[in-house]
This record gives sequence, C-alpha cells and structure tokens, in this order.
Amino acid sequence: MNDLQLIPLSKLPLIKPGDDLASLILAGTATVSISLSENDILVVAQKIISKAEGCFVRLSEVQPSAQALELAQLTGKPARLVEVILRDTAAVIRARPEVLIVEHKLGFISANAGIDQSNVAGDPDVVLRLPPDPDASARRLRRRLAELAGVKPPVLIIDSHGRPWRFGTVGVVIGLSGLAPVQNLRGQPDLFDRPLQTTEVGFTDQIAAAASLVMGQAAESCPVVVVRGLPFTLDEKAKAADVLRPKQFDLFR
Repeated sequence: MNDLQLIPLSKLPLIKPGDDLASLILAGTATVSISLSENDILVVAQKIISKAEGCFVRLSEVQPSAQALELAQLTGKPARLVEVILRDTAAVIRARPEVLIVEHKLGFISANAGIDQSNVAGDPDVVLRLPPDPDASARRLRRRLAELAGVKPPVLIIDSHGRPWRFGTVGVVIGLSGLAPVQNLRGQPDLFDRPLQTTEVGFTDQIAAAASLVMGQAAESCPVVVVRGLPFTLDEKAKAADVLRPKQFDLFR
C-alpha cells in the first residue's frame, strides 16, 4: 500500500453532450505521462458523465406539478427546480426550509436527488440530472477504453453526498463496473488473532472519498482520478446498489 497513488487528470476540456469521454481520458493520461493499466482504478465525477450524456434540463421549460408547488412553498426552493427533483424521486424523506431530502429512483438517499447547478453552465436556467443508469455508464466507459487502449480498468462514478448527523459532504459511488462496493472482512483475524465478527468495509466509497480530495468541489477542474497501487479483486457482476442497506435493515427511517 506504500505505492498507492492518486493521479489527477486535470487537463480535460469542458465536456459537451456526445463527447467521447474515453478518448478524452486517454488524452488526459498522456498529459501526465502515464498509461492506463488493468491494475488501475478509474474514478470519474458524475458531472462529466451527465454532461456527456446530455442530462441537462432548462428550468424555464418545466411545468411544476401540484406537489412541486406545495414543496416549493415549504422549502423555499424554486417550484421548477423542485419539479425536476421530483422526476428523479421515488419518495420524499424530509422537507424543511431550504432542505429537500429524497430517495432517488436509483435507491440512495440524497439532497435534491443529485440535481445540481454548480460547475454546470453559465446559464442559471440550466440544471443537471444524474445519469439515468450510472452502472451502465461505467460499463460503457470501460468497453470504450478497451476498444481504444486495450485495457479495461474498473470504473467508479462518484458524487458528493451529505451524511446524517455529520456536517460536510463526502464522495460516494453511484455507479460502478468491475469492483464490489463492500468488502466482507468477517472471519479475518485482528492483531490479536481474534476473528472479526461484523466488519464490512465500504471499499468503493473509501476510494471515492479519497479521490474527492484530489478532485475538489469548486474550480479545480479535475473530474477524473487514476488510483494506482491499490489491491483489488475484479467483480464483473457487482453493481452500485449492492451497497444500499435494504429497508428492513434500516433502523433510522
């Protein structure tokens, strides 16, 4: 683990709908004099995936529903923005002034269903939705990398989420290909040779949080990080939803 590297790719251009992210990422690796390998992990900000897939919404073209109008009055958020949030929402968890926490249709809990305006466009009328199927987006990116470079490293698509009972957002995985999100360490010995009883590690979320330190949240312009030197086991059947706790085991809702 002493050789662990987080290599930022900060020379990518502003992404537009239809851009070939794989070719842009490979060009970015060339600018830092590295070549991707099968032993790397590629961490990609959700925002450039959404941009390349054209997940933009113009608020002036949105007609708020009755529910959106009601939630807008309660939260103080613009009704058109609330309507866009509701389009990606399976259930509203909490609504308070300036706060709208929802269960996304992808299964996770987040503020505003991941709808965002930061680093999206200069036009305040435009917002960006999450990719409709981030796992599929990760698989497509891996396939395209294999076509162009002959390598197929695991891909993690990450976003920033808040946490109950703690201030501050952290990077979490919302889409993946090639890695299982949770490592089960039960049965492995601790320092005193006692078997671990309950330890499960959020492996891909740990990677996402580490990569987020390099990516930044403002004007850093670093949407891709290559993680090198971290041991992992490929898992081609894994999906991001594997990290979600089933509702029957959710003690807090």
